[in-house]
Amino acid sequence: MLRSANELKGYRIMAQDGDVGKVHDFFFDDDTWSIRYLVVDTGSWLPGRKVLISPLSLGEPRWETATLAVNLTRDRIENSPPIDADKPISRQREVELHEYYEWVPYWTGYGPAGAPLVQAKRPEESRRKEQGDPHLRSMREVTGYGIAASDGDIGHVEDFIVEDETWIFRYLVIDTRNWLPGRKVIVAPAWIDDIVWDSRRVVVGLPKDSIKNSPEYDPSTPVNREYEMRLYDYYGRPKYWQ
Repeated sequence: MLRSANELKGYRIMAQDGDVGKVHDFFFDDDTWSIRYLVVDTGSWLPGRKVLISPLSLGEPRWETATLAVNLTRDRIENSPPIDADKPISRQREVELHEYYEWVPYWTGYGPAGAPLVQAKRPEESRRKEQGDPHLRSMREVTGYGIAASDGDIGHVEDFIVEDETWIFRYLVIDTRNWLPGRKVIVAPAWIDDIVWDSRRVVVGLPKDSIKNSPEYDPSTPVNREYEMRLYDYYGRPKYWQ
């Protein structure tokens, strides 16, 4: 199912033997748009510390209580290698974390649950990734980035839509309040031409009129397959589920 990432922030993380904290952020791979880690604020349990949890450790979510279960104990999480989640994370630190938890390294090319990965159109960044740069990005950081269509600005990133089975960001939610008051639109990462990180800007390879006339997105209604089919057919783009 597709869910708002903003709504998932604040979900409680429940270890096998008790509460761990709340989801604070998501770190995702800027090549594949796969979520690599949930950043968990441990609150009063481990004051001042945030920990990283891979989607590989998630159990069956309890959506009715806004809880994500993990197949780890509190003691195992507490003794995990310390990582400053507020700073860039080196590959060396990631290796230590994956070895400690015995997670399959995502840089081998496989996503959670063997999911197909969405490849962004940035070959120069892919080459740097092969040299060891993990390219982890914070969802909190990218939220607010400006969105430029092929012929002008249209708004800013407000939210992400995540597929809760594969933990991949399938869409960016764009607030167009200064262009189309009261309306939000969504675009798929595969339709992005470029992301200019220094200037906090996302460039979408679609004209403004095309985006304006796209199937209306209602943030109060979950994105379903029927809506997705209309969206992809409208833009004439290949569907990720085929």
